[in-house]
Amino acid sequence: MKYSANGAWLQHAISAEAVMKSLALALCFLFSISGLVAFAGPAEEANAVIDQWSVAYTANDRDALASLYAPDAILLGTTSPVISEGTEGIRKYFQELPGSGRKNTIVERRTIVISDTSVVGTGFYNFSRTTENDTPRPSRFTMVVVKRDGRWTIAHHHSSPLSASRQ
Repeated sequence: MKYSANGAWLQHAISAEAVMKSLALALCFLFSISGLVAFAGPAEEANAVIDQWSVAYTANDRDALASLYAPDAILLGTTSPVISEGTEGIRKYFQELPGSGRKNTIVERRTIVISDTSVVGTGFYNFSRTTENDTPRPSRFTMVVVKRDGRWTIAHHHSSPLSASRQ
């Protein structure tokens, strides 16, 4: 074994230095990704629900879609002359969705955080149908997404066709 000038074991000093460098690199890595691992805030969590809505609609999954709404939610549907209220009213509105080949794509969105438990998402989306060669039907939406009992759900959803010109 070799000694350094101050009498310490040289191998021990090299090993301790290597461990310290490895530890420092590991800490730097953890700090650098901490922003990626951070918990999402209300805007991100509410937007995740809106994204799930679009995915469930495109999958033609009425049950998954209805589960995204609060039990007392209100839906002003794109093609409905009535207000759909509550889980059963919303399920009825989407009764023709399963197997229909209908799709939804969110085109543009804005988000307003009202509080830690209430967020408004609004924007434009396109509906399309495979039976109509996927021709886009531009529409606009507003969703009020709320957090109740630790779960984000849609409390209010308004959707209407986007007119070609200003009236």
